[in-house]
Amino acid sequence: MRVLIAAGGTAGHINPALAIAGAIKKADPSAEIHFAGRKEGMEYRLVGQAGYPFHHIEITGFQRRLSLNNIKRNIVTLWNLALSGPKAKAIMKEVKPDLVIGCGGYVSGPVVRCAAKMGIHTAIHEQNAFPGVTNKLLAPDVDLVFAAVPAAVEKLGAPDKTIVVGNPVRPEVFTKAKDRDAIRAELGAGDRTVILSFGGSLGARRVNEVVADLCAWEQHEKKPVLHLHATGQYGVQLFKDLEKEKNFAEGDGLVVKEYINNMPELLAAADLVISRAGALTLAELEAVGRAAVLIPSPNVAENHQYFNAMELQKADAAVVIEEKDLTGEKLVSTVSDMLAQPGKLAEMGKNARSLSVDDSLDRIADALMKLVQK
Repeated sequence: MRVLIAAGGTAGHINPALAIAGAIKKADPSAEIHFAGRKEGMEYRLVGQAGYPFHHIEITGFQRRLSLNNIKRNIVTLWNLALSGPKAKAIMKEVKPDLVIGCGGYVSGPVVRCAAKMGIHTAIHEQNAFPGVTNKLLAPDVDLVFAAVPAAVEKLGAPDKTIVVGNPVRPEVFTKAKDRDAIRAELGAGDRTVILSFGGSLGARRVNEVVADLCAWEQHEKKPVLHLHATGQYGVQLFKDLEKEKNFAEGDGLVVKEYINNMPELLAAADLVISRAGALTLAELEAVGRAAVLIPSPNVAENHQYFNAMELQKADAAVVIEEKDLTGEKLVSTVSDMLAQPGKLAEMGKNARSLSVDDSLDRIADALMKLVQK
């Protein structure tokens, strides 16, 4: 069996695609899996690291805000769009796939659409509660639609062929969660509340600013907390400046890093997570059962992080603070209220755990195998 997977743009599209590739290989070790994407995108590096063949197709999105630079970018997008059909067809002829899967990003559009027109088995996976434009356009034409949450089914517009499967979570997240006590001991957490906060690999300025207010409050009020914070690439100097400005310091109660390279371990140790609301982050929070304060990024298509986050708030697994309402005082007040209620974080974590679809990859692989066997 030959499989072609199209995914691009962000890790939120690419990591599920790689997880699905692994599940297919597990179900059918003889499967030959190829990827399609942009060489300028994150997918080229991540897919290369995973060792799968990569086929380049250039496709970009339209810029909605009018400016001279965006007009130029939109002209390039039109050019790429005109070439994407013939390029996708060339990839089909080269790979000769039995199955084509779209996992999000603009690149999924021409690749999956071309496969569907050629009569090749097709499927898409939507990670968000509010589906992206590409997947909504593709849903009527593909054989199988995977939705992460029930809220996305009707929005995708093809309920008769949509299966709710959750979001694929890295196996090591589940594995490390079982070692919670040992990992906490290694961190020297003791009986303290472990708070984990991050705003993304590049770092969200607003998240860094309000987390600094929270760290200052924790230290000034001598709270029994171990706070682990990732600034992201662009937040390193900013956070150092905020430490001086707000009079708090790294030490026994605060560990600050640029990146988190051991997320499964830190999620296992945490009691409370403060983060953006990307679909994969939320799936991991559900998998380990952690309370959260979620700050949806306003800079994403269709405001989908807000809709993702609200699914957890409805289940009393998280508190959502929109960026327009976000202040240091608001974050401190929210966390203070949580810490003041004995058992509150554990209860919210239990609610989060109830949302997890632990067998997401098995569901996806099983449905894909049945589809190809047709």
